[in-house]
Amino acid sequence: MKNHHADKQTIAIENPWSSLRRYTDARIGLGRTGISQTTQAQLAFQLAHAQARDAVNIPIDFENIQQQLSEAALPSITLHSKATDRQVYLQRPDLGRQLNLASRAMLKKQIQTGLVYDATIVVADGLSSTAVQQHSAEVTALIVEHLTQSGLSYGPVCLAQQARVAVGDEIAEIVGSRLLILLIGERPGLSSPDSLGIYYTYRPKVGLTDASRNCISNIRPQGLQIQAAVSRLMWLIKESERLDYSGVRLKDRTNIENDLLEKQRNFLLE
Repeated sequence: MKNHHADKQTIAIENPWSSLRRYTDARIGLGRTGISQTTQAQLAFQLAHAQARDAVNIPIDFENIQQQLSEAALPSITLHSKATDRQVYLQRPDLGRQLNLASRAMLKKQIQTGLVYDATIVVADGLSSTAVQQHSAEVTALIVEHLTQSGLSYGPVCLAQQARVAVGDEIAEIVGSRLLILLIGERPGLSSPDSLGIYYTYRPKVGLTDASRNCISNIRPQGLQIQAAVSRLMWLIKESERLDYSGVRLKDRTNIENDLLEKQRNFLLE
């Protein structure tokens, strides 16, 4: 009787470059069946696409993040942009860059205490709730530890909902901080739905462009490690204080990863 279960090896043709996949999460060196992708590759793509969509659309549990910060003895306040919901946020980027009236009033009430902090830390949902949910509390706690060691004061962590990067300028300007550290979920890729970014701005104020900020990107277990990211941030803070500016003129000259890179051989030369 003829066997209707064909041998997998006779159907799926392996790509000769498949060995390079151990160096990257990118979809390279995929095999094929005839002129099509293999079932495994197609299912993996569909899963990655679903994870990216979820990262953008699933709401963040800010109460859980508040609880994590509270357990680390870090007070926090919850703010909201003028984008009333996720749909408005995605369609109107301008509204995600501005605080709503209630949040502005809350911040102005806070500064009546007369306390002015060196740094304001903002956690914004951005375009990846997955990244913020998984990494923001740990990253924030480590940043606070380094700020304290450097003798820099900080206020309550601001949890900004439906927020984009520029909303941090308004928050820091209201409370009077000269250092703005904003953590935000980055636009998810098909291999990185959990990528967190840190935007640092020296002397923030409403109306600044991205040219005035420094970005530390791809913070996640498979990307830039948290300790390396925070060390890089503290270097930027120190240099901005010395030079009196941040942004494109402040070049990142840290050598945090050089030792690691020197130990890795170029796979193209192997």
